Order: sequence, then structure tokens, then C-alpha cells
Amino acid sequence: MHSACLPYILKKDMTAANNSTPDSYCQNGINLLASGLANEAAESFRDAIALDPEHVEAHHGLVRALRDAGQLSQSVAAAMALIALTPRDPLAHTALSISLQRAGYIPQAESAAARARVLEWKTQLESPIDEDSLR
Repeated sequence: MHSACLPYILKKDMTAANNSTPDSYCQNGINLLASGLANEAAESFRDAIALDPEHVEAHHGLVRALRDAGQLSQSVAAAMALIALTPRDPLAHTALSISLQRAGYIPQAESAAARARVLEWKTQLESPIDEDSLR
């Protein structure tokens, strides 16, 4: 099969089989991304977000797809939108850090990475202590 046909085939299969739900668009985006088709994956993640603006996995996928496609300023913007949606998610701040670093904004990337670490520490501190792990 010619690789240029793959995006069409994946999108056609996804639409026919999964009734165009946000989850199906997101899964299609993951499949496209795994196939090295970052631009097509970004389109599929955008479709998922259009149907469900709070679909966190689709936002994460969009950040990654745009970054892989070399659309770094759009990836940073998508990561900022993800952080607005999930401000306490360390992975959202990590995604921003990676996108900023790839775009050459090293001090800002380090700041976003530090914020991710702080959020992770807070999550750990807020978690109940497992008494069995202390023995």
C-alpha cells in the first residue's frame, strides 16, 4: 500500500466504523501519529476537540502532533490551551516545557518543567500514605 493513501484509509475506516465520536477521532489521531503522519493526526485531534472541547487526551495529542509536525508555535499555543483546561496536570506543563524547548525558548521551558515538578510533588503530598509501603 502506498503511504500517501494511509491517511485517507485511516480516516475513512475511523469514520465508517466509529460514528465520528471524540474518542474515535482521538484514537484515529493516535494511529496517524504512530504512522508518522503528524499533520493528519493534528487534524484528527482538532476534530475530537471540536466535538468535545474538554477532551484532555485529544488536547495532549494535538500538542504532540503539532510538535512532531514542526509547528512549534502552534504546539506551544495548544499546550497553553491544555494548561487552561487542566491547570494542575503536571503532564500538561511538561508538554508545554518540551514544546518551548524545541522552539528554542529554554528559560521558559525550564520554568514550565519546574512548575510540572512542583505540581507532581503537591500531588504526592496530597496522596494518602500507604502504611504498608513504610514497613
